[in-house]
Amino acid sequence: MANDSLPPNQRRFFLTIVLGGISAVLSVAAGWPVFRFLSPASGGGEVKPVEMPRAKIDVGGAQFFTYHGSPAVVLQKSAGEFVAFSAVCTHLGCIVKWIPDKEEFLCPCHAGRFSTDGAVLGGPPPKPLKSIPVVLAGDLLRIG
Repeated sequence: MANDSLPPNQRRFFLTIVLGGISAVLSVAAGWPVFRFLSPASGGGEVKPVEMPRAKIDVGGAQFFTYHGSPAVVLQKSAGEFVAFSAVCTHLGCIVKWIPDKEEFLCPCHAGRFSTDGAVLGGPPPKPLKSIPVVLAGDLLRIG
C-alpha cells in the first residue's frame, strides 16, 4: 500500500496546476464585465431614425426612448416645437429624469440640472446634453 501514494513534489505540481486553472477562470469571469464596460459599443451597421407619433408627447411632456442603443428623450416645449436629447448625463453617465413642475431635466446621481434646451443649469455636468435632430413628418416625429 505504500506504493499507492505520490511523492510530495508531484502532489504540489498537481495542486499548482489546479489552483492556477481555477485562478485563471475566476480572473476571466471578474474581468469580462470590466472589459465590456470599457469597450466601445459596436456600430451595428446602418442606423435608422426613430419614428413615433407626435400625439404621444403632450405639450410640456417628455417621452423617453432608445436611440442607437442609448437612452434618449424627446420633449414638446410648446405646441409643435419638439427637441430631442441624449438622456445620458455628461457628468458620469447617469440617466436624467424629466421634472415637469420645474420644466428641467435632473440627474439623480449628483443633482446636475439641464434646461429644455439641454444647457447646464447647475451641478457638476461639464457640457450640455447632446442634441438629436427632430423632423416633423405629418403626424410622425422622425428623430435622428
